[in-house]
Amino acid sequence: MSNVFAFGLGLASHNSQGEALDCFFPQPLLHPAAPQAELCAQLDAGTHTISPETVSRLDPEHLLAPAGLLESDRPLTCVNLTDDAAITSTAEAYLKLHLLSHRLTLPNTLQLDGIFAHLPNLAWTNLGPVDLQELDQRLLRARLKDEHLEVMSVDKFPKMVNYVMPGGVRIADASRIRLGAYLGDGTTVMHEGFVNFNAGALGPNMVEGRISQGVTIGEGTDLGGSASTMGTLSGGGEIVISLGKNCLIGANAGTGIPLGDRCTIEAGLYITAGTVVSVVDENREEIRKVKARELAGGSDMLFIRNSQTGEVVCRTNRRAIELNDALHAHN
Repeated sequence: MSNVFAFGLGLASHNSQGEALDCFFPQPLLHPAAPQAELCAQLDAGTHTISPETVSRLDPEHLLAPAGLLESDRPLTCVNLTDDAAITSTAEAYLKLHLLSHRLTLPNTLQLDGIFAHLPNLAWTNLGPVDLQELDQRLLRARLKDEHLEVMSVDKFPKMVNYVMPGGVRIADASRIRLGAYLGDGTTVMHEGFVNFNAGALGPNMVEGRISQGVTIGEGTDLGGSASTMGTLSGGGEIVISLGKNCLIGANAGTGIPLGDRCTIEAGLYITAGTVVSVVDENREEIRKVKARELAGGSDMLFIRNSQTGEVVCRTNRRAIELNDALHAHN
């Protein structure tokens, strides 16, 4: 039996040249076990089209796809990956983004090389994705029918909720959560919160700031209004930024170093790897001065700025952050 890393049956949309624009996978599989793996192994590897009738004959119990998908008269897109390699097609890119948003895998655990090359930049409209080269004609055709085609964004990534709606979360502005974001149970993302692809909140979390690509925040960690985390696409290079449990990044604050558990950064203070920090003891006596990168991954740290001297200070954070149960309730 062939090895199966990931599998998806879905519906793709195409431009007038037959090129794939996006793909919707309602039931993606990661490391499927028997009997699903045995069924997957009977299909060709890679990306190809397949008829719903063929899948129905192979899979009468609907182990590979929901029944509704197989009732379609449209050809299905099949992605059958034997290993986690670089992305080679638009459908592969969408499958891996679905795996993340379906909570089947955590950020930074998938091979995403090639994703930008295989995600076309599209106009995302109220009628779905549109090739930018065809947008003018689509707008004109809509007007001639006295209809309105609304363009919500021009981007390579769509919003998550048009493809995946994970349970137990609240999202105030769905346009700020990209497909490929990981939102754990109990997560609330407020209007100014943003979660990029391959990034996430493990839940429960209150997100009023930005979770950049590659960044994860742990259980009970909150980002205040306009707080930010430096991802690999925003100056962080190869450094993987993560925040542990029960941390608080205050409003307009941020971090460019990973933090352990129960850390706090006061409002308005941005810690980068090169920030000079005065480490003080319980009596507020200075122990030493270090660059913040030397404190990376530490727990129980409180970062504040001396309002008189501007000096950045780190001391033990003895009061763990207690989340407001009502704030995180989703019932």
